[in-house]
This record gives sequence, C-alpha cells and structure tokens, in this order.
Amino acid sequence: MKVWEISAFGLDHLALTERPMPQPSGTQVVVKVYAVSLNYRDLLTVSGRYNPKMALPRIPCSDGAGEVVAIGEKVTRVKIRQRVAGIFMQNWIDGPPEAAKQRGALGGDIDGTLAEFVLVDENGLVEIPAHLSWEEAATLPCAAVTAWNAVVHAGQTKAGDTVVIQGTGGVSIFALQFAKMLGARVLGTSSSDEKLARAGKLGLDAGLNYKRQEDWAKWVVEQTGGRGADLVIEVGGAGTFGQSVRAIRVGGRIAQIGVLAESPHPIEIRSLLHKQAHLHGIYVGSRADFEEMNRAIALNKLQPQVDQRFSFDDAPKALALMEKASHFGKIVIRLTT
Repeated sequence: MKVWEISAFGLDHLALTERPMPQPSGTQVVVKVYAVSLNYRDLLTVSGRYNPKMALPRIPCSDGAGEVVAIGEKVTRVKIRQRVAGIFMQNWIDGPPEAAKQRGALGGDIDGTLAEFVLVDENGLVEIPAHLSWEEAATLPCAAVTAWNAVVHAGQTKAGDTVVIQGTGGVSIFALQFAKMLGARVLGTSSSDEKLARAGKLGLDAGLNYKRQEDWAKWVVEQTGGRGADLVIEVGGAGTFGQSVRAIRVGGRIAQIGVLAESPHPIEIRSLLHKQAHLHGIYVGSRADFEEMNRAIALNKLQPQVDQRFSFDDAPKALALMEKASHFGKIVIRLTT
C-alpha cells in the first residue's frame, strides 16, 4: 500500500513510499482511507516543530474517514463495510483527560492517516454520520471535536450567549456552526472581508476585519453593549490572548486552543483576576465527546466546510497551502475511491 512518510523533518522530506498491507488480529481493524483532512498540527509535525524528538519514519495526519475492510477475530464494536473515523487520541475513550489517555495520538505518537490503509484498535473508531461525504467526515476527528469541547463543555454555551471566534480556520468555523446550533450570537474576526462574508452565510452575526481595526476586543465590548462576550474561542495564542481577556464579560470563559501568534508582552494575570475569568485549555477530546458530537451533527444535518481538495499524490501541496493560512474551513486530501 502507498503511504506518505516523514523520513526526515521538513516538507521537502515527506516521501511517498510503499508499506506491506496491514493484517489485523485480536481487536484490530483495517480501514481503507477515502479522505484525510489537515490540521495545523500536521504541518508542525512534518516540519519538526511539534515534537523534534519524534521517532521517524512516521506517517503523519490524525484525521481521516474510511471503510472497515478487515477485522481481527475478537472485534465486536465495528463490522465490515462500516463507515468510520479514527479518534485523535486512541487511548482516550471517555472521562476526564489523564496523561495516559493523551498518549497514542494518531500522526504523532503512532502512525497516522495519510495512507491507503490504516490499522487501529476497534476502540479507536467511531461511526460517522450517514449524511456526510467521506471528505466532510474526514474533517471531524480533531477540529470538530475540539470546537465541540470548547463550545459545549468548556464554554457551557446556551441560547442567547455571545461567542467570539478568531479567524476562519477549521476549529473556528466548526465553533461558529455549533454555537449557532445552540442558539448563540456569534461575532468573528478575520483579515479578509471575503471570508467574513462567507462566515456570514453560515450564521456569523457580525464580523470585524482586524487589519482595519486592530483593537477587536473594544469592538466586541461595543457589540455587546459594554458587557463583553460569554466565550472566546482563542486560537491565536500569546499574540491574541490579551485581547481575548479584555473581550470577555466578568465571569466569562476563554477556550484556549491555538498557539499561532507570539507576543513580546506578558500574559495579563491582573485582568484575568479582575474578570474572574474561566480559562480552559482544550486538547481535542475523547471518543465519548466525538460520539456525542456526531449525534448532534446527524440530528441537525450539519455540513462541515471543505474549502480545497487535493489528490493523494499532492499531499505536500496541501500542507504548503496550510502554511499560507489562506483557507476557509478545512483542507482535504482525497484518495482514489
């Protein structure tokens, strides 16, 4: 079977190669992969910035969707021809996070999904919503579960709340969709008017181009009548964290997800105290979170936003596009069906 391997760190060293077809035993399952979606983590992994000590070679990418084609003799959770996706952390089945549960992440600790076939344990799979295409389903394991955890669990979002999203990447767009599903008002920032307009078609209530008004926290406070937002989906990191603190209401919540932007300024601890803010770090979620989210997606017929599609042979080009951060929603790699 064909796989993409990180043979050495750097996009130029990502190599298309052959590996033997996996053979399942016990509770193992072989999944034929039909689509893979990209996350910023995948780019960091390939470049060596995510874990410079990661053992090589490694098959990258955590997100994919496909069909069960072979099962071990002890498998009971899935069946042949079932449509499935792998969970991000193969050991986090349910309950709160623990160090042991966070080991076994696809495309990092263990080989990932950028291959024609993958071998995983049956406990590391979930059934995908029937109305989704392979490409749409491939976007769910990391970005969607992260957004679900941020909006539903960390954010405790309810109807009438105000949620702020930063940018229009995969996590932010899923957060927009989930927040609207719950009846929240959603404000968003972007450097692109065109992307804000696209987000508006998904329900974004108001958007701000931060290239024209850098102090977007002031804008959020104005949009909420001086109160501040109930939740900020914080994907920027140190470079945007200060504004996120200023943008929330007293007692508001920040779901800290991304580390995209740096800042020479210290974290505003005093503002956190004065706001009595709830700061929650989000690192994807469990299989139980994934299954809960899928029930909501199926019930509401939610459609993930796939922006650009690449062939399996063009995987390096897809990762190069991820580095430019010019996409809206998700970038997907399609395998031959």
